[in-house]
Amino acid sequence: MALKRREKILFFLVIIAAAIFLFDRLYYTPQNRKVLSLKGEVKAADLKLSELSLLTQGLETTETMIAQMEKELTGLGERTLSGEEFRAFLKHLARESDPLQMKVISLAPSEEKISPLEEKKGLPPTDSRKVTVQVILHSTFAKLEAYLKGIEELLFLIQIDGLQIERNEEIQPLLKVTLGLKMYIIML
Repeated sequence: MALKRREKILFFLVIIAAAIFLFDRLYYTPQNRKVLSLKGEVKAADLKLSELSLLTQGLETTETMIAQMEKELTGLGERTLSGEEFRAFLKHLARESDPLQMKVISLAPSEEKISPLEEKKGLPPTDSRKVTVQVILHSTFAKLEAYLKGIEELLFLIQIDGLQIERNEEIQPLLKVTLGLKMYIIML
C-alpha cells in the first residue's frame, strides 16, 4: 500500500509540526527563559549601580557639608570666649562706660554648665559653660546706643538676652538700664 500524494504531504506536514514542537520545547523555550532571567539580572544590576551612584553622590554632598560645618565650627571656636578672655570682657564692659559718662552699678555673671558635645564625638572633653551677665547701669539713650554698638562690634559671640529701660526720679536725667548678655565660654 503506497501512500498517496495527499497523504505524503500531510505526513510531511505532521513531521515538520512535530519537529517545530520539539524544537520549541527542547531548545527555544529554555533559551528564552535563560534570556529573560538574564535580562532580569541585568535590570537588578542596573538598579544596584544607580543606587550606588546615588549613594556616592550623597556621600560626596555629605562630605562637603561636613567640611563646611567644620569650617563654621572652627569659626565659632575662634569667637567663643575662654576664661581669661571672659575676665577681659567684663573689664571691657566696665571700662567702656567711663568715656561715655555712664555709671555701671553692677555686673553679675551667672553660669550654667553645658554638656560637652566633644565626648559624643570621641574628642577630648572641654569644659564649656553658658554665662549670662546681668549689667545694671545709669545712662542716657544716646550713650546707651553707643555702648550697645560697642558690644555689638566685639569679635565674640554675644547675645543680648534682655534690655529693660526705666526712668527713675532719683537719677534724673539718666535712665536705669538693665541689660542681659548671654555668651558661651570654653574653659581650657
